[in-house]
Amino acid sequence: MQIFYAPDIDGDLYALNETESRHSVRVLRMKKGMQVKLIDGKGNLYEGVITEPDPKGCIIRIESVIKNFEARNYRLHIAISPLKNPERFEWFVEKSVEIGVDEITPVICRNTEKPGIKPDRINNIIISAMKQSLKSQATLLNEVCEFPDLIKGGHSGIKMIAHCSGSGKRSQVGEVYSKAKDAVIIIGPEGDFSEDEIEQAERYGYTPVHLGRSRLRTETAGVAACHSIYFINQL
Repeated sequence: MQIFYAPDIDGDLYALNETESRHSVRVLRMKKGMQVKLIDGKGNLYEGVITEPDPKGCIIRIESVIKNFEARNYRLHIAISPLKNPERFEWFVEKSVEIGVDEITPVICRNTEKPGIKPDRINNIIISAMKQSLKSQATLLNEVCEFPDLIKGGHSGIKMIAHCSGSGKRSQVGEVYSKAKDAVIIIGPEGDFSEDEIEQAERYGYTPVHLGRSRLRTETAGVAACHSIYFINQL
């Protein structure tokens, strides 16, 4: 069943925007009477039927709604450095949304090589990944943040910083994180965090962790961290 994003849905009838309408009617060849699903990014899943397959404004009649669809009992916030290759950062966003992440903050660290991202493009990737994985709650993309501001931000939950430095003790995520608890995990740039950044984070309550024996790329580490929290919460 086809899934559409409907952030402004209200009432029993909903008109898809022109882009979605054209795609559904011209490309997918959807007809009157066909069933569809809609997600609003606020936790609700709607089921409906196409009543007017207009490529400029396809009308859907809402027949049922599931509130808090597959809501998680924890929140996950991944703060991760932007990458020199933007496609690799976008891959991280796509896969982490599919697994389940509530917030993503691009964080500028000492070794970050390319500090900018394209928020509009990233948000489009988030929406696409939500539809692909049937996530009804939108992932929040925060504004780009400097590392010192991030760690001083007073985030709630279990706070972790994943790094590859050989100095200092690092725990496994499962030794630090407890099921059903909120979590914040910081993932560093391609050159890893500086020793000073690691020390700063520890002073603000972040526990150093590792994601296994392999040395992972930034985007892979972000996905691994996301899946670690997901996996623990499935036990």
